[in-house]
Amino acid sequence: MKIAIRGKNIEVTEGLKDYVEKKLTKLTRYLEHIHEAQVTVYAERENYGVEVTIPINGMILRGEEKSSENLYAAIDEVVEKLEKQVEKHRTKLYRRFRNQGLRDLIADMGEENKKDEPVVVRTKHFAIKPMPVEEAILQMNLLGHDFFVFSNAETEKVNVLYRRKDGNYGLIEPEF
Repeated sequence: MKIAIRGKNIEVTEGLKDYVEKKLTKLTRYLEHIHEAQVTVYAERENYGVEVTIPINGMILRGEEKSSENLYAAIDEVVEKLEKQVEKHRTKLYRRFRNQGLRDLIADMGEENKKDEPVVVRTKHFAIKPMPVEEAILQMNLLGHDFFVFSNAETEKVNVLYRRKDGNYGLIEPEF
């Protein structure tokens, strides 16, 4: 697995790199399709934090943890969080697609600050992959976001999926 580690306000030592690699390679026992990971370790005042993003054939695993103890505790916590995410979604997918293997399914799947004048403070670019609404719901839950932008495989248009306050989902379909 290729792991890119960068540090913000903290030096990334060899020992830290080895520890992160050792912990993240544990995730490959759940999913073999993990080939790369981006890890950011940072220090803010008296807290340490770790942010991990792992792309898996069109899906994204993401976890972030902060710890006041030390950086290694934050790494342990984020790996636990990622393991739970993987296991939860793996179980959901297994129940949903019992006749289709999980490996085949995964192989096929390919903060704003409020001020007086709002400004764009961050721009993200990402590839939009055609997928059915059900897969978009799984992706949104996997990321832990309240909305998800995707290309609807049925209508071939860009749609926005969002979580409603009542726990259900809403779908925005544009009309041109």
